[in-house]
Amino acid sequence: MNIVDSSGWLEYFADGRNAGFFAPVIEDTDQLLVPVICVYEVFKRILQQQGLGAAETRIADLYKGTLIEVTAPLAISAAVISAEMKLPMADSLILAAARANQAALWTQDEHFKGIPGVNFIAVN
Repeated sequence: MNIVDSSGWLEYFADGRNAGFFAPVIEDTDQLLVPVICVYEVFKRILQQQGLGAAETRIADLYKGTLIEVTAPLAISAAVISAEMKLPMADSLILAAARANQAALWTQDEHFKGIPGVNFIAVN
């Protein structure tokens, strides 16, 4: 199973330099898990930059994967991760979702660099 964090989704949608790193994972929807915090972050960024229509169109791609809701146990796990690793809330929720589902995390977010179970690519 795989999770792509918000930075990966945005890179994919923008067809940026690292889009090819994320494309195979995003397009393998049978193995794709999507934390709801990613839905929030991706929708918000596209809404701000391109408007409601574009946000609604793009977010449909996230729904092709299996959504991971924020539950109380996931929130507690994320809080522990945040305290131990000094990660922001959203990043902690994404990492907690990956760990709870034995999923690989795919990202270009520097906060995740060097963390076991994370596939990181630097922003070019």
